[in-house]
Amino acid sequence: MDTKFDLMTTVEYGGCSAKLPASELEKLLGDLPTLSDERLLVGSDTHDDAMVWKINDDTALISTTDFFPPVCSDAYEFGQIAASNSLSDIYAMGGQAVSALNLVMFPSNQIPMSVLHGMLRGGADKCIEAGVVLGGGHTIDDYPPKYGLAVTGTVHPEHIITNSKARPGDLLILTKALGTGVLAAGRRIGDADEADFQAALESMKQLNKAAAEIMQEAGIRCATDITGFSLLGHALKIARESRVHLEIDSRSIPQLSGAYELLEEGCIPGAAFRNLKYVEAESGFAPGLDYNLKMLALDAQTSGGILMCVPEPSVAVVLEKLKQHYPSASVIGKAAAAADDGKLLVLK
Repeated sequence: MDTKFDLMTTVEYGGCSAKLPASELEKLLGDLPTLSDERLLVGSDTHDDAMVWKINDDTALISTTDFFPPVCSDAYEFGQIAASNSLSDIYAMGGQAVSALNLVMFPSNQIPMSVLHGMLRGGADKCIEAGVVLGGGHTIDDYPPKYGLAVTGTVHPEHIITNSKARPGDLLILTKALGTGVLAAGRRIGDADEADFQAALESMKQLNKAAAEIMQEAGIRCATDITGFSLLGHALKIARESRVHLEIDSRSIPQLSGAYELLEEGCIPGAAFRNLKYVEAESGFAPGLDYNLKMLALDAQTSGGILMCVPEPSVAVVLEKLKQHYPSASVIGKAAAAADDGKLLVLK
């Protein structure tokens, strides 16, 4: 089966870099009508990772969906990454993913159908790894190709992890290194080292399932996954919804190999500037801040890690367990009481 077609030739922005600007989305979605229901435990009002619907006192359903255009050349790897990314919202809410449906947009008359088979096989294998039943899906003819999943998970109603439960004194742990957007952009223009890019692909393929399990064991109640709106964009949502002030140490942020060097060379994806526009009014940047580290914190991640808010007494144990699965897991900052200057987020 020939799946050697280079999917990166079909896109300018791939993966979660292809998201619409967060600032524009919030304006657009703000006045849409909604139906209130006491069974809706987490809805769109808090801009959380997924919707949560109470079934009974012991079970709530988590519903989410995600899809995007290619972030790599190989069809099978693209399928794995897209599926891992789609499952991530379930894990960010502390849930167990149980079932999924394929979402496929593919140009049947422009790319060999064997490439689509590779994408679907990658997604299916990742679902098997996650213990998720994949039960069909929907396809349309479209260019460039796009792939993802609609996913259903479960969680106990009293153990939901949301973006609105951070407390002053919590420490911030990030499970995966940043730089997938930069490395994908560098690969597209031929500047990224092949070994560095492959390491980024392996990071994107890794499930956040273990992180969800560790968070539940530790009783953590506030987290989000880091995707297209960048570390700072998703951290800002935690700060807003939790009504806290977050301080992030740029020097403590784990980096994928080669990402800093590409930023130094000027390889800065457009999504980073869109993310800056989203966060800058409510964020502060320390004088003398390394510009490359600033842009790394704004880099759109595809299938990124989990940013969790951990009470300080639990940090050592949580970090030890996380490092068994995510070697780059690091403490990168802390939550504090709301600042007098109104800034919700500071990058130092």
